[in-house]
Amino acid sequence: MKKLFLTLALLLVALAAYLSLWPVPIKAVTWSAPAAPGYVGAHAVNNKLAGLKIISLGKEEGPEHIVLAKDGKLYTTVASGNILRMNPDGSAQEVFANTGGRVLGFDFDASGNLIAADAVKGLLSISPDKKITLLTDKVGSDRIRYADAVIVARNGKMYVSDASARFAPADWGGTFEASVLDILEQSATGRILEYDPATKITRLVAKGFSFANGVALSQDEQTLFVNETGKYRVWKIAVLANGIDVMAKSDQASVLLDNLPGYPDNLMRGLDGKIWLGFAKPRNPTIDNLAAKPFMRELTLRLPRSMWPIPKAYSHVIAFTEDGKVVADLQDPSGAYPETTAVTETPERLYIQSLHAKGLGWLPK
Repeated sequence: MKKLFLTLALLLVALAAYLSLWPVPIKAVTWSAPAAPGYVGAHAVNNKLAGLKIISLGKEEGPEHIVLAKDGKLYTTVASGNILRMNPDGSAQEVFANTGGRVLGFDFDASGNLIAADAVKGLLSISPDKKITLLTDKVGSDRIRYADAVIVARNGKMYVSDASARFAPADWGGTFEASVLDILEQSATGRILEYDPATKITRLVAKGFSFANGVALSQDEQTLFVNETGKYRVWKIAVLANGIDVMAKSDQASVLLDNLPGYPDNLMRGLDGKIWLGFAKPRNPTIDNLAAKPFMRELTLRLPRSMWPIPKAYSHVIAFTEDGKVVADLQDPSGAYPETTAVTETPERLYIQSLHAKGLGWLPK
């Protein structure tokens, strides 16, 4: 009996030592999470996103970003790394390109080149004849680790979010794994960069974001809208800002939407001046409660992945105006269509972007 107790005691000591001391890749930072607002007011629970029509993508999944291009074709990136091209009804699907990395966001320039934010490769240009050119993978001497979203201005300049200057998907097992590490750590190393194809110069616009994600331009192209996923908010940043830190006060940066009910992901310009935003996941009270407990967040990574406090599935997208008024809110509490990262609006349809859905969801206008 004494041997059994001694063995159990040693096991408990070993477990305690493991949970306390085993190295983890993050150095968690204390932060103050606002009390979750819940689904009230403009975000009152509804079922407007239920019953989506689905376009099959065959073996592909995760239409993370969708654009209807000037050639009349629908383009989307998927989890395999392919960029698919098809008719708006989903017919005539083909692989337009594969960069060998993982394209998340993309846009088109005036010449019809697909400008891709590749989380592994950096900022790329893919010509209509499918030639792939690296535009930039550094800002100064520093590597762009997690290119996430990109928007091309009318003057040709490109604005890209580098979601994390700490955790690169190429180094940490993929985009999801790297994003979890960055948001758990809360060191706020995300940044917004500008690439000027005329000078081939990449410059820092703003830094200090807890996972810099979706990017959109105002109609006059003087302001950038930026999703800060890890802190549930949307920023307005002056295009002319130069190296500002949003964690410090600046008259060139302000929070437009704060304390959102979920993790904001992509931003897409819609019709009639709207900007669409999608939530990858809803808020999780356990995660919010750990905001001021950095040791516990580090301990989480020592647990089996099945024990991580992953938020439940909940389909949710919104549209807002440039002054921050929410003008549309579509939900499906069942989460049947997972990780609704944004909406691509055309005159006929709303296409729903998703990290992991096995088809392309849409609603008729």
